[in-house]
Order: sequence, then structure tokens, then C-alpha cells
Amino acid sequence: MKHTVLVIDDEPEACELLAAALEANGAQVTATSSPGAALDKVSEGDFDVVLTDLNMREMDGLVLCERIHAINPHVPVVIVTGMTTIDAARAAMKAGAYDFVTKPIDLKLLDIVLTRAVQHKRARSELMRLRATVESSQPPPGIVGSSRAMRQVHEVLARVSDSGAPILIQGETGVGKELIARRVHELSGRRRGPLVAINCAAIAPTLLESELFGHARGAFTDAKAERVGLFVKANGGTLFLDEIGELPLELQPKLLRALQERVVRPVGGHAEIPFDARIVTASNRDLEDEVEASRFREDLFYRINVVRVFVPSLRERGGDVLELARFLLEKHAAASNTPPLRLSPEVAKKLLEYSWPGNVRELENVIARATAFARGGEVGMDDLPDNVRSFVPERFDVNTSDEGAVVTLDELERKYVQRVLALAGGNKSRVAQLLGIDRRTLYRKLAAWGEGVAAPR
Repeated sequence: MKHTVLVIDDEPEACELLAAALEANGAQVTATSSPGAALDKVSEGDFDVVLTDLNMREMDGLVLCERIHAINPHVPVVIVTGMTTIDAARAAMKAGAYDFVTKPIDLKLLDIVLTRAVQHKRARSELMRLRATVESSQPPPGIVGSSRAMRQVHEVLARVSDSGAPILIQGETGVGKELIARRVHELSGRRRGPLVAINCAAIAPTLLESELFGHARGAFTDAKAERVGLFVKANGGTLFLDEIGELPLELQPKLLRALQERVVRPVGGHAEIPFDARIVTASNRDLEDEVEASRFREDLFYRINVVRVFVPSLRERGGDVLELARFLLEKHAAASNTPPLRLSPEVAKKLLEYSWPGNVRELENVIARATAFARGGEVGMDDLPDNVRSFVPERFDVNTSDEGAVVTLDELERKYVQRVLALAGGNKSRVAQLLGIDRRTLYRKLAAWGEGVAAPR
């Protein structure tokens, strides 16, 4: 079978000569002297290999290689360069090139390199096909927990993951929002594409725009080369924007436009670059509260909040605590090649009682500590940290025979709402969902009880 080659060189004569030589050797060649046109051709068709010159006026060959891989990460790119230094080879490999050849081109050597690249691509495609066959015959891996709250999350994901609609994941810190985002990606038709994740709170505001949209060479002091942004790198897959509530206000209009128009403009660049990625966002903040406080744009909120998934806190998940604890004990045992520990009845009871303000992340820390301390094959009370061991749960007891202890219905409702607020970590949208009322009703009740909150618009 003839292999298909895309040849790019901004010198038309050199491009035509190289294309003719490859065709004479049995290849099916598409040639262009425009790197921009080459990107369009990569988007439209699946080539066996791409051969590009390094030094071109419109776009550097290394940048072109990065952009080609952002569109199709599986096509091998071979770079033609006049340099023979180790630095040149290192730069080509860093850009994702499969190999490079030097000028003047030895056509026999080039044929060997291209044939090897094509064989590599076809072997990789066959491996992916076999892997997909194996995966399709097995149930996809789940997230630990069978509580009603987690079953509701799974039901929502099963219904919407393959729709392509933007998903907003909300939940406290440590509940596993990134695991849910990965689950969305695994269940979607984009699972063969990349899952690109970024924590908006972990990047300095001055750098976040460049990370998301890319930048042109010379856009700022350290911009020594053009850079492809994460939106473009996520082409064909999923872009996960974690802690989107931390996004600076001045950057929010640019993100909104990117989501609306499906194009990004790199910092310091003039051309807009289209992207094709499914957007999943997450926040530990109540974004509706952030909108009302003018810290988050309302139009951006509605753009990302097409489907909302609330990940329950560990306090809401009941017996999942013990399921997770046993799973983590087995995980640590496998890592240390030792038999998994048991939980003593007293420890199991205490783990169920504890409020878990740090959620699953805190539980994993507690189990890791207990694994290090435990002796005799069982986790005992002395193996737990002081804050867990000494925790005393609050009781809300309405069984009384003393008339003086009876409270009014309004006071009973207030105490119950306060308990649910604590359970949901103060997230009023989640509280309204748990109570089966709308947020306006919840705000009116809180205002009437002097909680000092403004009603939503």
C-alpha cells in the first residue's frame, strides 16, 4: 500500500522537487508551501507521515510540528534541517518530531526514515485498536463508593458524558472533582483524544492567559519561541479547567469569547486558531454566590453550566467511608507488597462518625498514617490521628419528654438547615438541591433568621 506523505516547504521549487522525488519512489504526496494550509490539510485528512522544512518564514517548523500534533497526535512528523548539531536534534524531539534529516537530503536515507515512521504509526494504530477491543469487553473502571449520593453522580455522568455539552463539576476541596472529570472523558466519544488539565488557582494570573491560549514569539520578555496553548493542545479531546472560580475577572471575557466562537488568539498574535475540545470545569466555590458578588461573570457561568454535577462531600456518603478506607488499605498494601490491614470495629465506627472536613484527601492521609503505625494486621484506635480519635459528633435529638426542651417548628427548621449547610460545606446551591427547594427560598429563610445573606437576583 502506498503511504501518504504531506510535504511542507515555503520554497515552492524545493517543495515540488521533493514531492516529485517521493512520488517517483512510490509515495502518494500532497505538497504545500504554506504552513497554515498544511494545518488545514492535517485537519481534513489522515496522513501516514508529514515531512516539513525547519526554517520557514510563515511559521517555524518546530512550531508547526507542535500544532500538527495538537490536531492529530498520532501522525509522525519528520523535520528537514540544515543543522546537524545535538541541539537541533534535541529541539526537534522536544517539539514532538519522530525524526529529522539534514540537507542536502539523501533520498535513500529519507526513504528509510519515512518508511520507519509509517511502520511506527501503523503499529501504534493496531495497538490502539487491540486495546480498544479489550477495553470494550470489560466494564469501565468505576469510582469507589456505592452510596445513593454517588449513584446519582454516576447516573448523571452516564446520561451526559457523550453529549459534548459543557459540564461544571462542583464540590468541596478533596472530594475528587478531577476523578469525575476523567470519568467524563473516559465515557465520551473523545476518550481516544487527549485529556488536558490545568488548575486555574495554581498558575499566576499573568501566565494563565499564555497557558490557555498560547503566545506568539516576542509577545513578552521571555517569549523566545511561539507556544501552543492548552485549548489547541486539547484538540480532539477534553480540556479540564479546575478551580475556574479563581479565574481573574479580566481574563473571563476572553475565555467566554473562546467558548462562544471556538477560536483562541495567542497572546501577542494576530491570527485566530480554531480548536475542537470538550470543556469540563470544576470549582469548590458556589459560583452562583460568586456571580451575585460580581466576582464571576454571569454570562460565563451560564456558558459553562450547561450540565452541573455536584460531587458529594464524604460526610454525605455514609458507608462509602468504609469502602474507601478498605480500598486505600489494599492500595497501600499493594505498594508495600504486604497483606492488607483490617479495620477494628472501634476504628470503623469512628471513621463513620468523623466529619471529614478534608474529604477523600484527608481519609487517604489518615489511612496512610494508620498503615505506617499499625501492628498485628489490624488498624486500632491508637493508629488514628488525635483529631479523628477524639472527635465527638454533634447530636440533634428531638426525642424528649420535657416540655421545656421543645422548640418551635421555625427553630427546628433553622437548626436542620444549619446542619445541612454544614453537611454541604456552606454551598447554598447544593443545600437547596438537598432540601428540594430553590435558592431564592433558601435565601429568604436565611435572611429571616438573620444569617446576613442577600437574596439572589
